[in-house]
Formats: sequence, structure tokens, C-alpha cells
Amino acid sequence: MAAAAGLGDGDGGRRPLRVFFLPFFARGHLIPMTDLACRMAATRPAEVEATMVVTPANAALIATTVTRATASGHAVRLLQYPFPGVGLASGVECLGAAPAHDAWRVHHAVDLSQPIHEELIRQHRPDVIVADAPFWRTTDVAAEIGVPRLTFHPVGVFPQLAMNKLAPLRPDIVRAGGAAGPVVSVPGMPGGKEIAIPASELPEFLVQEDHLAMSWDRIKAGQLAGFGVIVNTFAALEKPYCDEFSRVDARRAYFVGPVGSPSHSTVDRGGDGDVECLRWLSTKPSRSVVFVCFGSWAHFSARQVRELALGLEASNQTFLWVVRSGDSDAPEGWEQRVAGRGMVVRGWAPQLAVLAHPSVGAFLTHCGWNSLLEAASAGVPVLTWPLVFEQFINERLVTEVAAFGTRVWDGGKRSVRAEDADIVPAEAIARAVAEFMESGERREKMRARAEELAENARAAVSDGGSSWHDLRRLIDDLTEAKASRVPRNEDPYHRS
Repeated sequence: MAAAAGLGDGDGGRRPLRVFFLPFFARGHLIPMTDLACRMAATRPAEVEATMVVTPANAALIATTVTRATASGHAVRLLQYPFPGVGLASGVECLGAAPAHDAWRVHHAVDLSQPIHEELIRQHRPDVIVADAPFWRTTDVAAEIGVPRLTFHPVGVFPQLAMNKLAPLRPDIVRAGGAAGPVVSVPGMPGGKEIAIPASELPEFLVQEDHLAMSWDRIKAGQLAGFGVIVNTFAALEKPYCDEFSRVDARRAYFVGPVGSPSHSTVDRGGDGDVECLRWLSTKPSRSVVFVCFGSWAHFSARQVRELALGLEASNQTFLWVVRSGDSDAPEGWEQRVAGRGMVVRGWAPQLAVLAHPSVGAFLTHCGWNSLLEAASAGVPVLTWPLVFEQFINERLVTEVAAFGTRVWDGGKRSVRAEDADIVPAEAIARAVAEFMESGERREKMRARAEELAENARAAVSDGGSSWHDLRRLIDDLTEAKASRVPRNEDPYHRS
């Protein structure tokens, strides 16, 4: 069934702590979990053996990162299993590669992966299982073999708390009109700041029945029954939300982010990055470029692509725009008109390296958690344009709490359902981008706040920092759990 690369018991002596990582089928989950695996192995090279359990096409996306870690003497492995047959084309194994109308097939593959994961876990018997939230069913097989199972969240604490507090209100939200209903206030959020969100901007599982609505309670139950939760965030970004999360949503919480850090090695992180764009950036003045990227699986209509292209052109600002493979092209003649001032990358760009480049002065983003965390860590203020799932909640953290960004547009209806959202016009985009890049008190405050967060992020992962400490506490706790392992019916780490 599986192809393994380098699985073994180390170099003799005490066997290392063998940790299995099971990521969901999306780059936004796969990449940070791979970063976490590499960080754990690098933190204690002689003590931790990390294994990414992935399908072949997803393995290809992280192969360079894993190979580089191995070459550095860190025990990071790949264990491959076949992607379930769900009717997708050969090699299409993640949300970013699947057409929008086939996204449900990727989620169906999660269910079909359960027996495969259970067989692999029983066969290899790892010491620890770190599973993405959608793979909550691994809680049972972990209990069966008597090992800790942890949930990994690539999404921050603020949106998780908001969704957890809104989930019990779902019947009321549905009765009030679902996505067409009124503005909803999130109850019980710490920090004393009210968070209010129109129903149209809430994740769909909160306003209607879908695959996540049916399994949300089981996902949360599995999380609470497990050994703990690992989150890609750092405490200074989400205080006091981290404190609340530790109190109510996890038996043990480890805030270990940012797990990715900009360096020469991040160019191929998550795929073959376009290094030409980095050379192009090096020809531009400091903080002069707007980086425009909407993640690996956001789909824009042809009309919205046209409006965005014309808006960037009319802004008279220098920009680097990453266009998803398969999206519509800009209007005819547009690239010639913006040549020199604008660059378009089709496919995958090395986002961490781009954000770390001194020429980048702003980030126009869909508010995916990885993007916001990377922007904060790089000290880059953001223009927010959320599209799906929890991204509208993430936006509130950026614009209302952490205060290092502002919205692109407030002039029409926004929705997690693209067909219900208004098209953002070129004029609004041009105005927002131009105003954001002009010097002024408002922009300087956001830039200063972003730079402060970047300092906080660097401190968090440096010696003695909060994430540095939590990563070591995680390894220590798991090592202690392994040493004190008892028979299944007495195992304190899997009591119900």
C-alpha cells in the first residue's frame, strides 16, 4: 500500500520519538504541517523522527523541503499512500488542483482515507500521531494502540474561538435566515471587544447543512479527547485569545508559530517557486511594491479578474500579482500597458520570500491564515479581501484587533458564496491600493504595527521565546508520555 522513505529506528541506542503527521489535502495545511515536522526534528535531531504521511501528488509538493531537512541531518521522512478514488483526474489530490465544482470530492477523500490511515498506524505503530482537524477519527486508532494523538490547526486561535462560540447558535442563525440573516455578534470573546459579522460572511457550516456542519461536534470532541492541540500562531499576535483557547478548547495547547521562516530554502516551499519574481523585486525601490495573492484555491470569475486587473493598472502603483493556474486572463493588451510597473506570476510563488523582500510595502490578500501570519511575521501591512470559510473572521483580527490592515472595499455585499457577492469594481480597487501606498498617518500606524508584530514573531521563535518554549514543551511532554506509557485500559492520555 505505502511507499516509505527512510523509516527506521535511528542510529542505534535509544529509539527516537517517532511522530506521524497526517495533513489535510490542501497546500495551506500541508505546508505548515511539514514546516512543523521539520522544526520538531531540527529542535531535537537525535530524539525526534518526523514522518509526513501523504499521497503521491502531495508528497511531490513537499519533497524538496523534506530532502533539505534530511540533508541537514534531521530525521524527516515521507510515507506515501494512494489517494482515494473519488472521481478526480490522476494527480489531482488537493483543493488547489481540483476545479471548484469538484471540491466536495476532496472532502469525500477524507472519509475514504480513514481505513488507510488506520492500517498504516497499526502497521508502523508510531509513538505520536499529529493529525489535521479533518482527520479527527484517528483519535480512536491512537487510543487503540495507546499513543498520544494531537490535533494540528493551521488556522489561528481567534477564528477558532469565534467559530466554536458561534456553533451552538447555528439553529438560531439558520432560523433568522441563514446567510441572508442579520449581523451576528460573537458571544463571549475575550479582550472586551465586540466582534460582529454579517451572516453572509460566516463559514457556510454555521448557516446551512454541509459536510462540516454534520461533523463539527465530533471534530471538537476528538480534539478535546486527544492529548493536545498544536496551533501555528504566536502568543503576542492573539493575546488574550490564546489564554481562552488553552482554558476551554484543549487539554494542552502549544502555540508554536510561525513555523515557516523566510530564507533561501523557502523558494521551493510547497512547490516550484518562481524565482524570477524575486529578481524583479530587487529592481524596485524599498516598500514600493504591492504584493497581490489570493491563495492556492480561491476562484475568481472572469469579470472579477478583469476588474482587479484594471484596478491595479489604474492605481499607478507597482505590483506583483500571483494568478492561480486556470484563472481567466487579464484584458487583451493589459500586460503590455503595465509592463515594467507590474509583474504577473502564473501558478505558485514563493510567498514567504516575497513578503520578506524589502521592496514589498503592502500585501493584498484573501486573509487565509497562513498569509496573514506570514505578513505579520514579515512586518508587511495588508489590504484585506476575504473570500471563503473563516477568512472574514480572520479579517476582523487584522483590521479591528491587531490593527495592521484595512479593507479593500466596503461598498457592496460580501459573502463566502461567490455567486452571492458583489463584484468589487476596478475604481474601488484602484482607490484602495493608491491610498494605502501613499504616505500618511493611517498607513504609518499600520506599518509600525506590522513591524512591531514582526519583532514579536522573531522573538517568539528565538531562544527563550514563547513559541520556542512551547515547541520544546511539546517534545518534552510527548517524550514523557512515551516513557510512561501504560496498557491501553490504563492509559491516562486516552480517557474519555
